[in-house]
Amino acid sequence: MLRCLDCSETYQDVFRLRCRCGGILKLEKSYKKSFDELLSREMIDNTRYMNFTPVEKDFVPDLTLPITPVVEKAMDSVQAIFKADYRMPSLSFKDRGTYVTIAKLKEAGIEEVSLDSSGNAVISLALYGRAEDIKVHAFIPESIDEKKKEILKLLGAEIHEISEDRIRVHDKAKSFDGAEYVSHWFNPYFLEGTKIAAYEAVEQVDPNSVIVPTGSGTLFLGMYNGFEELKDFGIIEEIPRMIAVEARGFESLTEKSEDISKLAEGIKITDPPRKNQMLNALEKTDGFSISVGDGQIGKAMGELLSFGFVVEPTSATAFAAFRDLLREGKFEENEKVLIPLTGSGFKFLFEGFSGVK
Repeated sequence: MLRCLDCSETYQDVFRLRCRCGGILKLEKSYKKSFDELLSREMIDNTRYMNFTPVEKDFVPDLTLPITPVVEKAMDSVQAIFKADYRMPSLSFKDRGTYVTIAKLKEAGIEEVSLDSSGNAVISLALYGRAEDIKVHAFIPESIDEKKKEILKLLGAEIHEISEDRIRVHDKAKSFDGAEYVSHWFNPYFLEGTKIAAYEAVEQVDPNSVIVPTGSGTLFLGMYNGFEELKDFGIIEEIPRMIAVEARGFESLTEKSEDISKLAEGIKITDPPRKNQMLNALEKTDGFSISVGDGQIGKAMGELLSFGFVVEPTSATAFAAFRDLLREGKFEENEKVLIPLTGSGFKFLFEGFSGVK
């Protein structure tokens, strides 16, 4: 069932964005089987973990997600573990949340939706919407990269460009009449998709710390929720230390910087709705937040490229933070540090497909 974190009102497990009181919803569930009974060990894609999600088999999207690979690299006395979460159909980790969201929309019979995004979330939704015959209204900042706009046009989304800041883009999408608003900022089912990254990571490497690019917190909280479930199952003894990485000038979890990042457009969110949940996750895991600027991001992108990872700037923030923290001695000897690479840089090389309808 869905429970409001503000007033505690409950709702059935059917797509709903927010409580009547305006509060944030969280999906609460109890598993009646053991981890081994629920895990589909014979599967080598995300359906391996489907029994841990609220997705009904009749509404599973046709486009299945992969289990994203990890690459381990020793750096000083620390093991940096890169999880290539951009190895997804839309080249972004957002497909994890979209997958579950689309299933719940199909279950509820919803065929037209609106979403605000700096690019990746709405590209993911447009891709799945096209595949599942769900019309998508994409509300985007006018300033986002032109290549992302071209991709949205290719995918058939109806584009609404907003010239104001990111929060105003959100307000316009929310007030749009004629479509179901499905903001990933509020959507409790989006987190049910992103939590699977934690399930994969534990089976792959069992990390000690996780460094996550954080704006609205969809990957940060999803992974925290996944680790929490795995602890309840007895699969791990402790939840990894969660480290949130924010863009300079857009901090909500740490002290605000006077510098303003222009590169990390995916996490330029100063007032995330799930801020209290993120602060709780940091406290419970003895974690912390750190912010990085464009100089650090640029250097991180270059170094990641030398490793063979072509990522977008927002994705590089996690490695930029890792480099700073490594230099400051914030990791234990032999600590396994998971660094999700969240979005591909190849989208910025997109030339368009002329003639494709």
